[in-house]
Amino acid sequence: MGVAIRTAGAEDRELVVRLLSEAFQDDPVSGWIFPEEEYRRTTQPRLMAAFVDIVLADGRIDVTEDGSACALWLPMPAEPHDDEDDGFAAVRESVDPDNERVEVLGRLTGEIHPAGRAHEYLWMIGVAPGRQGEGLGGALITSVTDRCDREGLPAYLEASSARSRKLYERLGFALRDRPLDLPDGPQMWPMWREPRG
Repeated sequence: MGVAIRTAGAEDRELVVRLLSEAFQDDPVSGWIFPEEEYRRTTQPRLMAAFVDIVLADGRIDVTEDGSACALWLPMPAEPHDDEDDGFAAVRESVDPDNERVEVLGRLTGEIHPAGRAHEYLWMIGVAPGRQGEGLGGALITSVTDRCDREGLPAYLEASSARSRKLYERLGFALRDRPLDLPDGPQMWPMWREPRG
């Protein structure tokens, strides 16, 4: 049986924010951004809301029909935007002004983001903790990579955990260059997927 997927709209904002906040509560990168667990629980939803707002404005959010998983996609042009650094500073200011790691993460991932070729960027994918391992994330990704294959478009992401990296490898993504070492923190894996013929 397939997974029913739909495109989220503004009316789904709170659902997606809550879903991402729960899914990333124990993520290594989230733990680096917000080291104290209770502070992460109360502050991380603001960061997820900022991300969701950006993607609702400029990209697409896919959500499973039952609301248990979502994926945030941004179409990326061949040439990068010049205003990204200001965007990271604005997110920090609106989310957690005293936490420079919010901005550092955006700056570092922006520096390694591939340019020169249009692609789909999987910014984030979240599956409700009780539903992980059921294939929902794979279904969300495949729904977009199948279109990428038809259109001859590559896809890119940064894996934030060893577990997610393995999923992405199974779906045709490969490590691009080398891992990103966050300062005094975990690694992230920039991964690229060429379209399949």
